[in-house]
Amino acid sequence: MTHTRPLGSACVAAAVAALLLTGCSKPNLKDIGTTTDTSADRIAKLHTAAQCVRSHGIQNFTDPVLGATGQVFTDYRPLQDAASGVLRSALSDCEQQLRAATWNPQTQPPAPATLIAAGVKAARCLRQNGLPKMKDPNARTAYVPGHGFGLSADELPPGADKQTAVVQQAFRACRTLLDDEIEASQLNKLAGQ
Repeated sequence: MTHTRPLGSACVAAAVAALLLTGCSKPNLKDIGTTTDTSADRIAKLHTAAQCVRSHGIQNFTDPVLGATGQVFTDYRPLQDAASGVLRSALSDCEQQLRAATWNPQTQPPAPATLIAAGVKAARCLRQNGLPKMKDPNARTAYVPGHGFGLSADELPPGADKQTAVVQQAFRACRTLLDDEIEASQLNKLAGQ
């Protein structure tokens, strides 16, 4: 959870996915599937796929990390920030490498238990400090690696935004717990490292 808990991280992730699933016939990464492969060969394939995406115009896209059961965690924000044509082209041109790695870089595995636990503590604190509509996150709650869970508009007091005094006061009061959530959402922590 960031100190300003980004509004709508689930909406942003959905928009990125929708961009690829509408208006173009390629790539069709949604059907890549899953695997529990944690071998060095798969790690190399993940690196190759990420390198391909970088070489096709998304230079700041980092290598993903592999969890203990084959789940792939990645910072998808560079994909969100890329121009739609650049994104479509990169993912289309790299489809072969992405399929070889069994990886759709626009999806995240469910939130791990350690991140959920940190998020629940932060949400509880925020509820106790002026944001009574804060919901506890669960495995299906959208998160952003390195930033934690988002804050939706319906969790704010009427007429408030993240810069409103009551929201800022809640963030200050819960700073340590928000920092714990941010730490739990780091890629290496998500992967159990």
